[in-house]
Amino acid sequence: MRKLFISADIEGTCGITSWDETQKNHGDWGYFAAQMTREVAAACQAALDSGFDQVLVKDAHDSARNLDPSQLPRGVELIRGWARDPFSMMVGLDSSFEAAVMTGYHNAAGRDSNPLSHTMTTSLFSVRINDELASELMINSLIAAYHAVPVIAVTGDKGLCDWMQGKVPGTQVVPVNQGMGAATRSIHPALAVERIGQAVRQGLKQSKESCMFPMPDHFDVEICYREHSQAKRCSFYPGIERVDERTLRFQHNDYYEVLRMMHFCM
Repeated sequence: MRKLFISADIEGTCGITSWDETQKNHGDWGYFAAQMTREVAAACQAALDSGFDQVLVKDAHDSARNLDPSQLPRGVELIRGWARDPFSMMVGLDSSFEAAVMTGYHNAAGRDSNPLSHTMTTSLFSVRINDELASELMINSLIAAYHAVPVIAVTGDKGLCDWMQGKVPGTQVVPVNQGMGAATRSIHPALAVERIGQAVRQGLKQSKESCMFPMPDHFDVEICYREHSQAKRCSFYPGIERVDERTLRFQHNDYYEVLRMMHFCM
C-alpha cells in the first residue's frame, strides 16, 4: 500500500497576513480555513492521481479543527484535535509512509519572511537546534527523517521555501507569500492550489534520498522564552540546563528525547 502523510498549518496559507485570520471563528478565519482546505485537497488529489492508496492528513494548526473534511477527496483520512503526543503536528506518521508533505507552513521565530513567524508558540522568542534558528518545518522534517520518510513538498512563505531548498534540494517548494514587514505579498489563491498539486506530483517522482532531511548525530537545543517565569518553570525538566534568565539548553543524541522535552517545555 502506498501511503502519503500531510501536515497542514495555516500561517503559510496563500494570502494570510494577520493573527486574527488564524484564529477559529475570528476575523477572516473562515476564508483562510477554506483556502487551507483547498491547498490540502490539491496535495491529496495529486497523490491519489499518482497511484497512492491512502492519504492521511494531520490538521496541525491551533485547535487542529480548521480543515473542512467534506472538501477533501474521498479516501482521505483526517486527524483532528491534539493527541497530546511528542510527535505533535506529525502524529500519525510512521515508517510505513512513502512520503510526507507540509502545507501552509511558516518561517521560524526570529525570521522576517512572514509577519506570523513563530516556532510552536508565540510565547517563545527563539528556538535553536545545533545553533540554527529552528522552524516548525525543521522540527517536523526531522520527525519525518526519524521515521526514514522523505519530505517531497513544502508550501508556505518564500523565506521558508528558500531555506528548505538549501537544506534539501530535491524537495519541491511552493512559495505562496512573501513577507513585507507586517504585510504580505501573495500569488493568486487559485494559482497556489494549482502549483501545490504540480509540486506534489513532481515531488513523488523524486528519489527518496534526494528528499530526505539530514539527521544530525547530536542535538544541542536552546529555547529562549519571552517571559523569564516560563523559563523558570521549564527549567525543572530532567536534563535541562539553565543558560540565563530566559534561556534553557538541552542536549541528547536521540531525537525522540528532544521531542519529549519540547512536548513539556514548548
